[in-house]
Amino acid sequence: MSRQRRSFSAKFKSDLVIELLKGEKDINTLAVENNIQPNLLRNWKKEFLDKASVVFDDKREGNLKEKLVEERREKAEYAKKVGQLTMQVDWLKKKSEEICGSDYESKFSPKPFDD
Repeated sequence: MSRQRRSFSAKFKSDLVIELLKGEKDINTLAVENNIQPNLLRNWKKEFLDKASVVFDDKREGNLKEKLVEERREKAEYAKKVGQLTMQVDWLKKKSEEICGSDYESKFSPKPFDD
């Protein structure tokens, strides 16, 4: 019988690591209390400390702002394109009705294949 892999939220991991860093409980105690392996908690602590400097990285905030501006620009372009396409479809429907009559869709819908 295989054992199902558990996943833990980022909040859960960070809360445990912070509790460990406070020094009130040792790694084994925290691991037993939370039903995880001590090595897993050690790995989380190492990753937490390795990436701690990112919090104070000024470039990160600038990059986020640039990404937000880029995403907003792309969203505006997509909205513009959707508007153009909607207008074209509406125009084509109107012209199709003028040329073929109001039941034009039934004339051009695909026919099912005969078995």
